[in-house]
Amino acid sequence: MKAFFIGLVSLIAISLLAVVGILLFPLIIVLGFFLRVILSFIFVIFSIWLLGKFIIFVWEGFSKTK
Repeated sequence: MKAFFIGLVSLIAISLLAVVGILLFPLIIVLGFFLRVILSFIFVIFSIWLLGKFIIFVWEGFSKTK
């Protein structure tokens, strides 16, 4: 009888975890979308900053040759 209740409790626990996972799935999808948008925005800002640093580096290189 003890083994039956342990098996029943474990099945209930696994079922609850599966239900929680199914309910959280849309949240995970939305978080993934926002993470992609935020990382794209950070990449664009980093690229613009890197371009500015390159232009300043080249500009100073041409200025020192004169």
